[in-house]
Amino acid sequence: MNPINHVAIIMDGNGRWGIKYKNNRNIGHKAGLGTVEKIIKESLKQKIKFLTLYTFSTENWKRPEKEINFLFGLLENFIEKKLSILIKNKIKMKVIGDKKVFSKKTKQLLNFAELKTKKFKNLQVNIALNYGSKDEIIKALKSIVKKKENITEQNISNNLYTKNIPDPEILIRTGNTHRLSNFLLWQSAYTEIFFLKKLWPDFNEKDYKKIINQFKSLKRKFGKI
Repeated sequence: MNPINHVAIIMDGNGRWGIKYKNNRNIGHKAGLGTVEKIIKESLKQKIKFLTLYTFSTENWKRPEKEINFLFGLLENFIEKKLSILIKNKIKMKVIGDKKVFSKKTKQLLNFAELKTKKFKNLQVNIALNYGSKDEIIKALKSIVKKKENITEQNISNNLYTKNIPDPEILIRTGNTHRLSNFLLWQSAYTEIFFLKKLWPDFNEKDYKKIINQFKSLKRKFGKI
């Protein structure tokens, strides 16, 4: 039985779901938040300690401004309404990515949520915002050089956004797309990857538990026979 500490998810397919069912991408993004809540609850039940959600990539700035504004409005609203639930369930929220470019309101809300939940240990939800793995690795290397440290695997890991977070055992991507899209490239060297056809708003607890059970039965060799 393989232990699971960390699950990472590329929540793909919100926009396509919205177009398919409501002819509106933004409705799909809103529906995807319901799935986020379900998966957070199930992660607590499964006693998973870290859940990383790919929320907005460095490449997503190429999207229409109207959609970007809607996405960040959703994020702000989600934090304002759900922070009390995170606190009640002793869930820590951490942002991984570059927060510098966000609006003042977004930064204040994110910083406030991180501050209010920083001591909790039931589950840590990492929100990957303005996150790109290549950019993360470059910043880590620059930090190492600035500190005049040796460039080693451990020092690179220690200078990533995910410092002190174990590498994910499982990475899930919904939406029937088979690529990592610049997400946790360094951290996923030995991660088991599960690609699903389902769009993110259709993903549910049953799908999640099925993947967890599949993972637990795998023989993981890490280069050994």
